Amino acid sequence: MTRGELIERVARECQINLKQAEIVVSTIFRAMSETLADGGRVEIRGFGSFEVRAYAAYKGRNPKTGREVMVGPKKAPFFKTGKELRERINGEG
Repeated sequence: MTRGELIERVARECQINLKQAEIVVSTIFRAMSETLADGGRVEIRGFGSFEVRAYAAYKGRNPKTGREVMVGPKKAPFFKTGKELRERINGEG
């Protein structure tokens, strides 16, 4: 599902116009992004949780040259599925 498809679905199911649905979807994504950027955690019961994980520096390889390079420490978003979603995907629920 793309962002546009999500907006169309919200508009249809909430019986609002596309512009209003776009505002709703954008507001939710912006709030989630800001929370993660501030080091917070986002939990949506029945769906899953998002958090930021820190990764240490490590030695990697340049795939083009094969030379060893140092990759600096970084942070990346991490998603963990909720129990209800996991069961639904696996046909258990």
